[in-house]
Amino acid sequence: MGFLGEGAGQGGGPRPLTTRVLGNAAEDRALAHLQQAGLRLVQRNYRTAGRGGGEVDLIMREPDGTLVFVEVRSRGRASHGGAAASIGATKRRRIVFAARCFLMRLGGEPPPCRFDAVLIDQGELRWVRAAFDAQ
Repeated sequence: MGFLGEGAGQGGGPRPLTTRVLGNAAEDRALAHLQQAGLRLVQRNYRTAGRGGGEVDLIMREPDGTLVFVEVRSRGRASHGGAAASIGATKRRRIVFAARCFLMRLGGEPPPCRFDAVLIDQGELRWVRAAFDAQ
């Protein structure tokens, strides 16, 4: 695990990076990669209300109008199957639920949609288009 800097923690020692800080850094990197590939950011960290709701890390739009719901996962070590293995059935269901809520909020005929994943394993970024579907 990395550190923010010397003297940041109690007793003058380094303060470990939090999961949130690491997650935000991974999302920043994924966002930059997707924007460089021509996608446009629609919304970041879209959350639904209530217990058992869902969250979408990045909602992007392809140049052709396709809405892309992106899950960003980062793992520093390859243990437990890496970043891809961390997107289980429950996580996928929550992402799909959040995507449906987002689309209902838009109203009208929904645009074409896709569920992608940006996986960062040991610093290496991989963009998986159509990583899963809404079924």
